[in-house]
Amino acid sequence: MTVVGLLHPGEMGSAVGAALRERGKTVLWASAGRSPATAERAEAAGLEVASDVAELCRRCEILLSVCPPHAAVDVAREAAGFAGIYVDANAISPDTARTIAALQARFVDGGIVGPPPELPGTTRLYLSGADAEHVAELFAGTNVEPKVVSAEPGAASAVKAAYAGWTKGSAALLLTVRELARVEGVEDSLLEEWRLSLPELEERLAGAERSSRRKGWRWIGEMEEIARSMEAQNLPAGFHEAAAEVFRRATAES
Repeated sequence: MTVVGLLHPGEMGSAVGAALRERGKTVLWASAGRSPATAERAEAAGLEVASDVAELCRRCEILLSVCPPHAAVDVAREAAGFAGIYVDANAISPDTARTIAALQARFVDGGIVGPPPELPGTTRLYLSGADAEHVAELFAGTNVEPKVVSAEPGAASAVKAAYAGWTKGSAALLLTVRELARVEGVEDSLLEEWRLSLPELEERLAGAERSSRRKGWRWIGEMEEIARSMEAQNLPAGFHEAAAEVFRRATAES
């Protein structure tokens, strides 16, 4: 039986761990230094306790990192020396994925698209790297649908960056233009015009406001990683640098 170590069970990570548990896999998490809220999520997901990351590295065949993007490299460094397959499933740039690949003997790049996988058909895990097919087999039949992109580390992160560059980047733009209308005293006129010519925007705006209040703190680093992805390919990075600032302000106000 494959034993999986999870670093670290936040909202998304615990749901991914629960999906593996439902398929009968043993999933461990490292409790040292983690918060009571993390422990509660891990217990609810049916994860088994390990004392620390060193124990995970000894006992697990696969380590799965699902953490805020700004912490991805530090989390990978903490597991340096792990002999199994290290899967980084964070919202990072392709270059950051390749940096992490250099820290691990066997590395699979991953990118999660969709909500925490509580239902089938909602969440995809894009994978790339030499062992991507092996990780895809691990998730086969779970609420997480695996999709192998290529054998090259960084490709899965590129899919995630491009996808989130639009979904979350456009959400930041909606929040910004509404704020412009508000401070100029024309918010009601803008909303009325949207109802007439772009009726779908009002619902999208409401969703962007809810999500930015609840999850904006995680999106700051993601937008910064997307900006790095753009810059590395000589594309304008300013869109997503600005989006990071939008979510930073939304977090400060919530």
